[in-house]
Formats: sequence, structure tokens, C-alpha cells
Amino acid sequence: ELGLSIMRTYTLQRQQLVKRPLQDVFHFFSQPENLGLLTPRALGFQMLTPGPIQMKDGAVVDHAIRLYGQGLRWTTLITLFDPPHKFVDVQLKGPYSFWHHTHTFTSTADGTVITDEVKYAMPLGLPRQNRSQSGREASVGENIYFSSRTDLSSLSLTYQATPG
Repeated sequence: ELGLSIMRTYTLQRQQLVKRPLQDVFHFFSQPENLGLLTPRALGFQMLTPGPIQMKDGAVVDHAIRLYGQGLRWTTLITLFDPPHKFVDVQLKGPYSFWHHTHTFTSTADGTVITDEVKYAMPLGLPRQNRSQSGREASVGENIYFSSRTDLSSLSLTYQATPG
């Protein structure tokens, strides 16, 4: 027996139209300093990497969140940066056994379509599903990432992050 284990991965996908030009939308979402505006407050997001952060292939971003009352440090690596169309981040350290997040931006007549695809695996064989406070079944990955993207219309995409 080789002692091999198979990691079960899950995929989450979401598309959303933002009625703004491609360049503006990509610029906003590709600034790690703006993650705090996109993350649910309950997660207590904190950027640890000093800004401004230069986005490029090989950039490393450190941040912290609180999940189930536990403080977690999350380190991501930008493996692809292709402005204004796509960037990819992967988890180097954090709450998942595996995390690969592709952000794609497509210009349309109505604005910009953001497509998020997250492939992830739960740590230590934890179940994918948890019961939210509302009683609705939701994946842990969905709770962390996609709940922050329910209404982008309230964001100012011209927001300029300031260091500190």
C-alpha cells in the first residue's frame, strides 16, 4: 500500500455583469488593496502585504480572515496576469488544501462580464457543505468568496486604494 489519498476538488463558477468599461473593471479587481471592499465584513479581512502591490506574474499577496472564530492567514500567488482580460491566483498557504481562482473579464455592449471560477479542495477531508445561519446549505468556498459579489453596483470602481 502506497498510502496515497485522493483529494476531492470542487468547482464554483459565477458570472456577473458590471455596467462599466473593461479597463475600469479590470483595474479595480486586479488591485489586491480592494479585496477588503469585496469580502464580507464578517470575515474580518485584513491586508498584510504593504501596498501598493504591483500585480504581475509571481506577485505574492498575504492577508488574514476570520473563519468560524479562527484567525487564518492566507497567502496567494499570482500565476497569470494578463491585463485587461484575466488573472489567476493560487493559494500557497491558507484554509484550503487546494485553491485555484481564475478571474476573467470580457467586454460586452452592456459593460464587462466578470467570470470567476474557483477550484478548491477542503482540508483534512472536511465536508464541502455547512449549514449557514439562515439554514441554507452553502459550500464553505462559496461563503468565503462569492457572498461578497452579490451587488457590485454599490462600489465605486474608480476607488483608489491607499497604502496603510
